[in-house]
Formats: sequence, structure tokens, C-alpha cells
Amino acid sequence: MNRLRAIGKWFDDRLALGRLYDQSLGHRIPFSSSSWWYVFGSATLLCLIIQLVTGVCLALVYVPSPDQAYASLEYLDYEQPLGWYLRGLHFWGSNFMVALVTIHLVQIFLFGAYKYPRELTWMVGSALFLATIGMAFTGQTMRFDQDAYWGVEIIVSILGRLPLVGEAATHLLQGGPIVGAETLSRFFTLHVFVIPATLIGLLVIHIRLVLVLGISEYPEPGKVVDPDTYADEYEQVVERTGIRLMPEGGGKDLVFSALVLMAIVLCAALIGPKIPNGPADPSLIHTVPRPDFYFLSLFAAFALMPPDLESFVIVYVMPLAVVLLFAVPFISRGGERHPSRRPGAVILVILVLTGLFTLAWEGVVSPWSPEMDAWSGVPVQPRFVEDRSPLEHMGATVLQAKQCRNCHALDGAGGKRGPDLAGVATRLTEDQLIRQVLQGGGNMPAYGNHLSPHEVSALVAFLTTLHAEGQAPARDSASWARSARESPGSR
Repeated sequence: MNRLRAIGKWFDDRLALGRLYDQSLGHRIPFSSSSWWYVFGSATLLCLIIQLVTGVCLALVYVPSPDQAYASLEYLDYEQPLGWYLRGLHFWGSNFMVALVTIHLVQIFLFGAYKYPRELTWMVGSALFLATIGMAFTGQTMRFDQDAYWGVEIIVSILGRLPLVGEAATHLLQGGPIVGAETLSRFFTLHVFVIPATLIGLLVIHIRLVLVLGISEYPEPGKVVDPDTYADEYEQVVERTGIRLMPEGGGKDLVFSALVLMAIVLCAALIGPKIPNGPADPSLIHTVPRPDFYFLSLFAAFALMPPDLESFVIVYVMPLAVVLLFAVPFISRGGERHPSRRPGAVILVILVLTGLFTLAWEGVVSPWSPEMDAWSGVPVQPRFVEDRSPLEHMGATVLQAKQCRNCHALDGAGGKRGPDLAGVATRLTEDQLIRQVLQGGGNMPAYGNHLSPHEVSALVAFLTTLHAEGQAPARDSASWARSARESPGSR
């Protein structure tokens, strides 16, 4: 025993382990802070550790490319021993982490723990909350199935509506004009490197603030926060009732974290991971994607609101909500902390949570599919359909109905992901147009399996009319030579 003590003292003298413990796990907290209401932060930290460990293991197998991402997940699910279970742990760890960080944020708000002197602690915690949401969304994208693909499409369409920076932000996130290989690579980088590093950095700052400013005591009715006297009052509470965070004050945290770990393990074993619903196919425009549960409320809200409100909500309401989240400690810096003395805060939480749960439920049971026709609603300009044949009129209808204009503009009106079709007949021959529609090419997906032969014929017939007046449409060299032989005087 003496030798062990000597070895321990040797390490303590060089690493200052005793002082490190006193200033971290051994720091004193108010006895009232050792409550079941204060266990959600440590449980969220446990979920983050699970995500980091399982994420590293998944990254050893996952291939972040559009043509192999789905296949690598199928390999994990059906061929790699316990690969499905590893995915299940990661999936349920993400769900629990989002739920727990949300509960933790609500609990801090209801208990007024954001008030002086913990304003910065709240702001860093809010940034952690947003980073967790970002981590969850980029993780959903890694499946690169139909849900993930159209989820990215919706996000980039939201970014595109931001004034001044919308187009640049969309191209930056996508890595180009369309959702493709560069997009998945950038989301993989965000999910594996950028956001985890941000989370860890914010967590270090958050823990440092907790250690410096202490854990807020359990709120008492009638006891107000006065910035001029609070620091001295808190020191007196710690002096009178203080206990060490570990082991005396952390028992409930350990029990609750163990229960959360058990729940994640059981959910992964009994329910398993979320199975991807088919490889991403941009040509399946009439799909019915559903986001993961933490985005169902947003999904339902945009489905229910009038279309003319969407841009206003995206550009003004959502950024304002984020600003208000960070401004909470400056709006209410002192005063009462107990929920019974702050009915406005309680009512606000009830209204927000009721709205979110109601919208989430509607998002689950509704028959909605996101409207992918942001540009398809723009009518074809009259000059493009005047004096056209019935077949060509039908082709213009196909161009609208199949949402081609989400990617292609007509003389500047429409999407910008593909080339403008106003002069397409001068660039491509009829055969080349047919081949492009059926087989795709470049950034364009193949629509051969999603258009009937008569729809292709009508669409190409309309496209061959899209050339400037007085300018002949494109022809291949064989047809030019044939016409030259038939009309030698026209050379």
C-alpha cells in the first residue's frame, strides 16, 4: 500500500491530478442542484460520446459517393456482422441526443438558469442545440436515399430564398448547380469533421463556464436574482449546503445516464436502424419523402402554411426565432426564477411544445408530399406555344407537368440548375434531344423509365421548336448532306 501511495503521489506531483479533480468533478455545487431535474445535460454528453464512437466505426465502411453510399449501408445492414446493430446504436443515439438536448434547453428556460451571471452559458448551450440539429440533419443525408435526397433539395431551396447570399450559399452547400457527388462529399465533411469539432469546442467552453460560474441552485418561489448581490448569495449557499459534484452530487446523473444507455441499446436491438427507402433517384419527382422526427414539425408547417407566406417565414421569421433564442438572457436578466412565479414562460413553453408535437403528428399521418414545383408553376410564355401543333402543345404540357422547369428556364423564367431551353433546338438535334431525355447526361438524370413513349415524342417535338426566329434548328451532318444532294442549287 505504501508503494502504491508513493506511485500515486509521484503522478499527482507531475500531473496535478488532485487539483484537477478539485477544480472539475470535485468542485462544490449547491445541494439542491443534486436533483432529477438536472440530469439531462450529462445524459446528452453520454449520447455525444456514443455518436462519436459509433460514427468513427461507421466511417470505416461508409463510402461518401452517390453511387456507393446506399450500397455501403446495405452492406452494413445485411453482410457485415452486427453492422445493422452498429447503425442502430448510431441512429437511436442521434434521436436520444436531439430529444435530451431539447429537454435540457427547456428545463434551463423554465428554471430561469439562464439569468445573471449565466448569460454566456445559455448562449453557448443554444449554439450546442443548433449544432446538434445540424449534426442530425447531415446524418440523415448520409443515407442518401429518397428521403435524404429530397431533404437536401428542400434545404437548398430554402437557402436559395435568402436575399443577396441565397444563390452563393446554395452553390457553396451543393458544390455546384445540382445535388450530386460534391454535395454528398460536403455533407460528409460537415457531419464527420466540421460539426463534431464545433460541438466538442462548444462543449469545452460550456463545461468551463459551468465550472467557473457554478451550477444554478434549485429555484425557490420568492427568491429573486439581483445582479448586484447574486454572486455573494450563491457563495453563501455553496458554503452552507455545498457538496462535491462527484461522487456526492452525481449519483442521479449516473443512474439516469445508465437508463438512457440501456434504452439506446434496447432500441437498437429490438427496433434496429432506419432502413433506407431506396437509392436516391432525382427523376422520381412524385415521391413521398419524410424527414426524421426532429424535422417533422418544420415539414408539416411548410405544408400547411399558404405558399405566399413561405418566403416571409424563411427570410424573416426563422432568423428572428434564432436571434430571440440567443437573446433570452438579455430580455429577462434578473427577477424570479421559479416557474410558478413566471407564468408567461410556462405558457410559452406549453404553446411551443404543443404546436411542435401537433405538427409532428400531422407530419407522420398526413398524405402530403413536398411540392417540388417551385418553378413549374411559372407558365410557359405565350410566344413559345403560339402557332404550334397539338403534339407540340402536349409537349409544352409535359415540360410543365414533369417539373422540368425546376431545373431549366425558358428565356430566363425558371430554374437555373440546367441550361436555358429557349434556344435548345439550335444546340441539339432531334435525335440528341431524345437521347438526352431518355438516357440523361452531364448533370441531368435519365427519364427513360418515367416518361411514356408518346410523352417523349411530344416533349421532343416541342423542344425542337425552341429556336430564334429565322434561325434554323440544329441538324446532324448526315441530314445536311442528304438535303444538299436533294437540292444542289441550295448550296
